[in-house]
This record gives sequence, structure tokens and C-alpha cells, in this order.
Amino acid sequence: MTDKEIQTGSLLEAFAAALARFFDLIWLLTASIIAYWLRFNEINAPITYLAASLLGTLLVVMSYAVLQIYTSWRGRHKMQLLALIAAGHLLGFAVLMGMMVLTQQAISFSRVWLGYWFLLGFSGAIGFRVLVYWLLNRLRSKGLNTKSVVLVGTEQSVNKIVANLAAKPWMGLKVHWAVLTAPPAGKMKLADHQWGLSLENLIEKVDAANARDVWICLPLKQEEIMNRVLYLLRHHTANIRYFPDFSGFSLMRHKTTTIAGMPALDLSCSALDGINWVTKNIVDRLLGILIFLLILPLLLVIAAGIKLTSPGPILFKQYRHGIDGRRINIYKFRSMKVHTEAEGCITQASKLDSRITPFGAFLRRTSLDELPQFFNVIQGKMSIVGPRPHALAHNEFYKEEIEYYMQRHKVKPGITGWAQINGFRGETDTIEKMRKRIEYDLFYIENWSLALDFKIILMTIFKGFIHKNAY
Repeated sequence: MTDKEIQTGSLLEAFAAALARFFDLIWLLTASIIAYWLRFNEINAPITYLAASLLGTLLVVMSYAVLQIYTSWRGRHKMQLLALIAAGHLLGFAVLMGMMVLTQQAISFSRVWLGYWFLLGFSGAIGFRVLVYWLLNRLRSKGLNTKSVVLVGTEQSVNKIVANLAAKPWMGLKVHWAVLTAPPAGKMKLADHQWGLSLENLIEKVDAANARDVWICLPLKQEEIMNRVLYLLRHHTANIRYFPDFSGFSLMRHKTTTIAGMPALDLSCSALDGINWVTKNIVDRLLGILIFLLILPLLLVIAAGIKLTSPGPILFKQYRHGIDGRRINIYKFRSMKVHTEAEGCITQASKLDSRITPFGAFLRRTSLDELPQFFNVIQGKMSIVGPRPHALAHNEFYKEEIEYYMQRHKVKPGITGWAQINGFRGETDTIEKMRKRIEYDLFYIENWSLALDFKIILMTIFKGFIHKNAY
């Protein structure tokens, strides 16, 4: 990459940031006028509305700036940007309405106008970003607006990062050099990349690539090499970032936390803490109550069907492990004949299981037997989305067979989950099947977001209720 290309990339990023600010200012003001027309069927807004429009626009743009929405988002998840735009929008309008209340002017403004303005402004901000990212993706596919990166690491860690970036060309990040700390084990099949084996000419490689970033991707134990890299680049202006190589052990949620003013690297923590935990609990309770009320007639029909087709109770109750491994009593519609098993022994349902009643087989195939668990959600013992709770006996067995098995209890168990919509539901008659289910459960815990929850719920509605493994 030439100096001209780097300057062009920097100018494009600066132009995009300036354009975003200008667009937000113009669009928010325009949206307020459109909202006024929608509410009052005229465009000549009084001075009080125009003043409120200008103040609200400035507050929202300032909120965007505080949340770093106008900085470069290259390499960061776009859903996070959309969430921050929503937060900035809410913050700006909340401050505006607070000022209206404090100055006793709230009664002078139409709430319908404020609602229209909020929705129009938010939709425009989102639409503009979608368009900008589409244009940037087109430019980067043609080799423009790219950023060169030099990697320093082991063969395994370097290959992992190169493959990751190759799968995401829209980021515009290009590995120009990869400096290996040891000779490669075999022939490396990575076209369009140059490979070096010595740290001594690292500066030459960074300069030759006109790289703006140097990424160190080494195991934690290779501290001496990291210090050597930092020393060699002590006079260089390139950004130096450390990507810890955790390939030697499986951990969760690698991020930095500050505690008592001291930085700490989270090695095994759930994404569901703090405000995330509060948000998920509120959404679970509200959706749980709403869904429970909507399905109440269906619950009554199923209850009658169970009572009429086989003797025994309507509900099946069983202890399972909840969050932090605490025991909870979960509810399901009874789908089997009443029977007893040896203490501490739980036999998984299998295909053509003689214990399952005909009506129970229908309930299990359609997952309707799980519906009473919405009451567990309302109680706060379960979530709508989360790892499925396993029988206590299964937990005791699998926690010794599968490393990090009990990490799935860092969150509340769910009615549906990431593993289930990806096909890992029903009988787990081999260790490998259970291991794959746990991998998906831990992925969900590490990557939780409200958007992911809604995605799983939608996928469950369209493809998750009936599955060939459900019996």
C-alpha cells in the first residue's frame, strides 16, 4: 500500500465522519418539520417548535459524539453501532423532554409530534449508516479504503487471524506481512501474503507495508517476545495491539474490566452482567407474561387432552440446575405414562420409547410440552432464551466428561436456545453430541445480545418447534 493510498483511506474515514455529522444535523431538523406536517397538516411551524427542534437536534448529535458513534467503526460489530444510535437517540430526546418539564413547557408541545420526530430521526440515522457501509464495502472490494496490518505470532495464531479477516473483506483490513516467531510446521498455503521468520527486520516490514497497525498474537507465556516487539517499535508510530492466543485452553468472554482502578482481563465471565442482566430480566418477564396470556387457551386445551388420554397428573415437575447451579423446579406437560426410576437415574427419552403416550408423542414432537415453562420465566427462574436445563443426574455425569460443562449455568436456563435452533436437541446418546450442544451453549453465553435473543426466538418460531430429534 502506498502513502497515497493510506492518505486516501484516512481522508475517506474523516470525510465519512464529517458527512455523518452533517447528515444527522440536517436530517433531524428536516424530520422535525415532516413530523409537524404529519401531526398538524401544515409546514409552517411556530418559533417554539423550531427552537425545540434545533435544541433536540444538537442534543442528539452531542449524544452520538459522547457515545463515539462518529469515530471509525472498522472491525467492530455493526449491531453494536445500531444499539448505540438507539441509545444516543433516547438520551438526546430524554434530555430534551426533561428540559421541557423543568421549564414547564412540556404542555406546549404535541406528544404525537415528538413521537413522529423520534421515529423519523432514528430511521434516517439507521438508513444513512446502512447506505454508508454498503458504499464502503464496495470501495473496499475494489481495494480502496483498506488498512494494512502486520502480524507477529505463532503459525497457529497467525493463521487464525488471517482466515478471520479473509472471511470479512468488508472490514478493509489486509494482512501484508506475518512475522512468525518460529518456522512453519509445513508448507503454508496463504496466497497474497508475505511471510518472514525474523523479528530483526520487523521495522523494515512495517515500513514496507506502510502498516498503520501491528498485531501481536502470542500465547501469554511468550512475554519476552512481546517485550522484544515493543522495544523494536519504540520509535514507530504504528498502533500496536495485543491479541492473546488462548488456543491452549478454553475460556469465555475475554474482555477487559476495571476494578478498583486496576485493569483485569476477564478469562471466564458471562456477557450477562450489569445492565445486560437487568435488560434481559425485564424483557423476559414482560414477554413471558404476554406470551403466557396469549397461549392460556392453548394450555387449557392441552391440559384437557392429557387428562382425557392417560391417567396421572397434567404437569410433570422435576428439579434441574438453574443459574449458578441452584436447584429449580421446572414444569412441563406430562408426556409419559406414570412410572418410577431408581434414585439418581434419569433415562433419556429415545425413539419409539414405550413410556411416551400417543398424545405425549405429539406434544414432544411439536415442543408443546415445554409451554408451562413460561410460568418459570414469570417466576424469574428461567429465561425465554438460554441453555436448556438438563436433569440433575445428567449434569453429574457430563460435568466429569466434558470440560467447562458447568459453565452453562452462568446464566438462567431457557425454553429455547442457540444449540436447539442449530439442531442439537432431543436425545444426546453420545458424549460427542452433548459436547457439541455445550459448545453452542457457551457460544451463546459469550456472545449474548438482545438481538441474538430475538433472532433465536424468531428462528424457534419458524423452524424450532418441530424437529426430527424431538421424541
